[in-house]
Amino acid sequence: MKNETADLICDFTGGAVGHRLRAGGGRGQALPRAAGFTKGRTPQMVDATAGLGRDAFLLASLGAEVTLIERSAQVHALLEDGMARARDADGDAAIAISRMTLILGDAKTLLPEIAAEVVLVDPMHPPRGNSALVKKEMRQLRDVVGADEDALELMQIALATASKRVVLKWPLRAALMPGLAPPSHQIRGKSTRYDVFMTG
Repeated sequence: MKNETADLICDFTGGAVGHRLRAGGGRGQALPRAAGFTKGRTPQMVDATAGLGRDAFLLASLGAEVTLIERSAQVHALLEDGMARARDADGDAAIAISRMTLILGDAKTLLPEIAAEVVLVDPMHPPRGNSALVKKEMRQLRDVVGADEDALELMQIALATASKRVVLKWPLRAALMPGLAPPSHQIRGKSTRYDVFMTG
């Protein structure tokens, strides 16, 4: 497993993440819209399943204060390293990183202690119904963190604690997460959708 994940890296300044920061669609992108960003409003966010931090970084680049929770010590270390390098790089990336607070721990325990307006939940998604391979990076991440067997419990805690809304990032054509009531609405992207649950 170590060899399979040795090249896994958290990079906020180069590649697709850097391009998204420079040329993204701003608040008109699907995730900010799902999170409740408007021209005059920037919600306070908790990313309960931080992963490699890309969604949190996008939200922070749009002005949000974002708390990232990651329970895998290995992924948390990758995030710490990536955030430190982006902070040292200065510029827009460093400004976004300054709005991000990283916590090592289980969101199910931590969420009741955090006054979150909006909670983003992006669990390891169910296997796809076709033969398309998941991107190598996501396969590597799954090797590290495993399947999120407690995703429903996390969603239930998020719904009980978020003061405004919970956003579930989910495969575009996947069925609703079993055990949850239907979302208030959905925002669909090319391969991903955001199931939005209003809690306020």
